[in-house]
Amino acid sequence: MKIHKWLASVAIALAVLVILLGAYTRLTDAGLACPDWPGCYGSLAIPQQAHAEQATLLYPDSPLETHKARSEMVHRYFAGALGCLIAALFVLSWRAGGRLRLLSGALLVLVIGQAALGMWTVTLALHPLVVTTHLLGGFAILTLLWLYRVELIRDPAHSPIVDGPGLPWLGNLACGVLLIQIALGGWTSSNYAAMACAEFPLCHSGWQQQLDWDEAFHLPLGHASYEFGVLGKEARQTIHIAHRLGAMATALLVGAFALGLIRHGAPLRGLGTLLLTLLLIQIALGLANVHLALPLANALAHNLVGAHLLVLCVLARRRLSHVVAPSLLSPVAIRSQV
Repeated sequence: MKIHKWLASVAIALAVLVILLGAYTRLTDAGLACPDWPGCYGSLAIPQQAHAEQATLLYPDSPLETHKARSEMVHRYFAGALGCLIAALFVLSWRAGGRLRLLSGALLVLVIGQAALGMWTVTLALHPLVVTTHLLGGFAILTLLWLYRVELIRDPAHSPIVDGPGLPWLGNLACGVLLIQIALGGWTSSNYAAMACAEFPLCHSGWQQQLDWDEAFHLPLGHASYEFGVLGKEARQTIHIAHRLGAMATALLVGAFALGLIRHGAPLRGLGTLLLTLLLIQIALGLANVHLALPLANALAHNLVGAHLLVLCVLARRRLSHVVAPSLLSPVAIRSQV
C-alpha cells in the first residue's frame, strides 16, 4: 500500500509537470516544432542542430528550431512516463476493485485519449478544438489522480459530510462554471486571442458593435495550419470578452462556494480558505496577463493555478453529501452511506 500511495503521489507530480510543460510549449509557439509524431523529424531523440540538413530533407516546409523541438520532445517524454505510471496504477488497483478500479480505468481511458489528441495536435496543425480538448484532458487527469490518491487514504476524517442541499448544489455550480471557464481559456489561447483586448475591465470603446459570436465559436475548418490563429479581429475580441465575462461568473460562484465552506466551519474551513486564496491569486494573474502583455511566467502560473482551482473545487465538493431523510440520520445509517 505504501508503494501504491507513493506511485499515486509521483503520478500527481508528473501530471503537474506535464501540464506546465504543455503550457510552456503552447505559449512559446513550439506546438509544431516537431512536424511528425511521436518522434521528431523521424527520430525519438531530441534533434540537434547537426541534424538540421537531414531534417530539412525530411520536412522541407518545417525548418528545424532546436530549442522549440527540445521543448516539444521533453513534453512528450514526460507525458509518456505519466501514461506508463497510470497504466501501472491500473494494474495495481485491479485487485482492489471498487472506486480505485473505476478511477484508474477512467484515468487509463483519458491518458489514451490524450495520446491521440497529442498526435492530432500535430497532424491537424494546432486545430483550436483539439488544443482546447487536450488542455481539458490534462486538467481532468490531474483531478482524477487527486481523487485516486484521496481514495487510497481511506481516512474517516476525509469522508463526505452530510449537509443540507444548498452547499452541495452551489459546489456543483462552482465546479461546472469553472470547467466552462477553463474551456474558454483554452479556446482563447488556441485562437491566439489572449491579447485581443488590452484594456480593462472589458475592451476598447465601441467593442459592443464589433462582436462576432458566429465566427468566434464555430469550428474553423479547411486550413493548412492554425498556428497563430485564423480568425478575424472581431472574432478574437469576442472570444476574449467571453472569457472575461466567464471570469466574472466564476469569481462569483466559486467565491460563494468558498465562503460557504468557510462558514460551515471545521473541517471544511481550511478547504474554503485555500479555495478562496487560489481564486484571488487567479484573478490577480488574469489582470496581470492583460496589463503586462502576457508575460510567459505569469501565463504559466495562470494555467497552473487554474488546474489546481479545479482540483480543489472537486475535492471540496466531494466532501459534501446531500441531506438524507430524518429517519436515516442515525450514526449507523450515516456511516453506511459514507
